[in-house]
Amino acid sequence: MIPDMEPPEPNSAIAELSRIVGGLAHEIKNPLSTINLNLKLLGEDLGRYRDDDHQRFARRLQLVQAEADRLRQILDDFLQYAGRHELTLVEVDLRDLVGELRDFFLPQAEASRVVLRTSLGNEPILCRLDVNLMKQALLNLMINATQAMTDGGELLLHVGRRGENALIDVIDTGPGIPAENLHNIFRAYWSTKSGGSGLGLPTARRIVREHGGTMSVESEPGKGTRFLITLPLAKRPE
Repeated sequence: MIPDMEPPEPNSAIAELSRIVGGLAHEIKNPLSTINLNLKLLGEDLGRYRDDDHQRFARRLQLVQAEADRLRQILDDFLQYAGRHELTLVEVDLRDLVGELRDFFLPQAEASRVVLRTSLGNEPILCRLDVNLMKQALLNLMINATQAMTDGGELLLHVGRRGENALIDVIDTGPGIPAENLHNIFRAYWSTKSGGSGLGLPTARRIVREHGGTMSVESEPGKGTRFLITLPLAKRPE
């Protein structure tokens, strides 16, 4: 297992860097939105003509628009990773959160020939969480696992507790991660997938850490991968 044992980052330096790069990304997004809108309008104009020359121009325009859309997605992923997260904490039963996420993700799992299972237990497991951010972190793990199982497989979400911590297991039956890659998977922009942003796992771990938790991984080639998230349980009034 690769535990989550990296030292905390310097808060002031990270906050300043996040402010600068977040501002830069937003400044890029604004004109990019205008570019995308005008490309769409130009495409509609060209679509009125059916001759070969205009159709050729339309195909070239589609390629440009696809690249502009890809750039927008890269910026969105970057802002999710590097932007400052203002946590809105509420007390939530992890079983409910994971159950909602299961129902949301089930159609995508079925389309990928992945059997999605959950093990939620019988007792409430209460944590103080930003629900939307935590769902995003878990969704990143689930998407990553599903994409790894190119020939289908099983994906298990297990919720439990150990001492003062809640536990969430995300376990897949995919091809596993080679040992030499395990130390790299949380590095920003590191990815073995064609077209992958390389920010899904780093973003998930950052969200978990911002909740005072940890994320570790263990994997065996040919047998699958397990991500373990630990989160502090909500403190009960004395």
